[in-house]
Amino acid sequence: MLPGGVSGLGLKAAVVVFPGSNCDVDIYHAFLDILGVEVRYVWHEEEDLSPFDLAVLPGGFSYGDYLRPGALARFSPVMEAVREFASSGKPVLGICNGFQILCEAGLLPGALRKNADLRFRCRWVWVRVEQVNTPFTCLCLPGEVLRLPIAHGDGNYYAPDPVLGELEAEGRVVFRYCDANGDAIPEANPNGSLRNIAGISNPAGNVVGLMPHPERAMEELLGGTGGRKLLLGALTWLREFA
Repeated sequence: MLPGGVSGLGLKAAVVVFPGSNCDVDIYHAFLDILGVEVRYVWHEEEDLSPFDLAVLPGGFSYGDYLRPGALARFSPVMEAVREFASSGKPVLGICNGFQILCEAGLLPGALRKNADLRFRCRWVWVRVEQVNTPFTCLCLPGEVLRLPIAHGDGNYYAPDPVLGELEAEGRVVFRYCDANGDAIPEANPNGSLRNIAGISNPAGNVVGLMPHPERAMEELLGGTGGRKLLLGALTWLREFA
């Protein structure tokens, strides 16, 4: 049994690896060693994700962030498989660079621009859970505040006003930067993201992208366990609803 009484037996997670990915080992460790879930690295040249129940695009610097983060990774052969996987309704999580790739590939709207202060930010932040109707947030409470780490230079979420309005109206803003009390104030925004947006979903809710790293918040020894609920949520959702 996994923490929280969830059975991971039989579930298989894919960690999609691009040239330059550097957080693939973190999420692999989170699934295998902490949650006890079968997991495999999937190289970017592979074209089939059908054996898996869950797919994660990890953080890092795919293709060295040439042109802009995620711009080249979107053309990798595996991305067509990711698109088909998402269309089938299975959970897809894009973390940091993975979020950037999902946006570049059109699986999520908007773009991640350079941080407003043009500095790389590596620290712990607070995020407020805005929506609990995704596989990754189904164990959270509306308005719950999680403490997660960030490590990015291009985390400044941007979308045109009509798109932002659509995201808000459809309940697709999943995470918002906030303070420890849950207030989404400008001072809590580490990168200049519009409306303090830290993560969003597709219309179906099964594809989620966020800039903070839940896989680095799985153990008290490393600073906190705020990320556990998100990964456990997907496993619970797969067990109970898929």
